[in-house]
Amino acid sequence: TMKRPGIMAVMTALLLATTVSGCGGGGAKTETQTDIRTTTTGQELLDLKKAYDSGAISKNEYEKQKKRILQRK
Repeated sequence: TMKRPGIMAVMTALLLATTVSGCGGGGAKTETQTDIRTTTTGQELLDLKKAYDSGAISKNEYEKQKKRILQRK
């Protein structure tokens, strides 16, 4: 059986995958955004709910992350 990553692993991967980079020499800046998902939206929502139910995140953080997940296409 394959182990699925928890919400913190998913959030870390998304944070690392979404980057804004630019050249340090003062030239033109380029924005790059990459959306890499290792789980389905449903699994992310289940992991998020589990984190909330366990007390790992606040209700405010739960609602904020839930909205972000649902708005993403």
